Amino acid sequence: MKKLTLLVLMTLATVFTQEANAQKFSGLDKSPADIAYYPASSRETDKAVRVLYSRPQLKGRSLDELAPMGKVWRTGANEATEITFYKDANVGGKTIKAGTYSLFSIPGEGEWTIILNKNLHQWGAYSYDSDADVARVTAKASSDGDELEAFSIAFDDDGAMVLGWGTTRVSVPMSF
Repeated sequence: MKKLTLLVLMTLATVFTQEANAQKFSGLDKSPADIAYYPASSRETDKAVRVLYSRPQLKGRSLDELAPMGKVWRTGANEATEITFYKDANVGGKTIKAGTYSLFSIPGEGEWTIILNKNLHQWGAYSYDSDADVARVTAKASSDGDELEAFSIAFDDDGAMVLGWGTTRVSVPMSF
């Protein structure tokens, strides 16, 4: 009887141990998360700004299909993009206090409206509330000969935040 009890206990322990270790992991996100910093150099530790965003892919679709002109867009994929200013900044001529904001945009023909919003942790732009806007600035849109399959955010040497997707480039002037 003791052997049978011991065998049952060992079997149960093995089953429960295997189930506890059999974690299921999802596949690779189709719009992986990324981070952009200014200054971009990893050697520079005194960062002024960080942007957390997801990178949707065109996959044969048009930019206007994924980020329609004249409509509020989450500026990426998945959760709304978040931008953290580690120090007060000037964004497109407007003073922005250090802090974290959701980053939305409204695509346009030759310029985009860039929106900083105080409501964080939003999924997409579905619950976007303009009453929570901290600032709206206009940014120049242009074309580039290089095609970007994945939406990307980077900072140029002067601190301007550049949004790129397809052949579209949007430059948002910033100073710190």
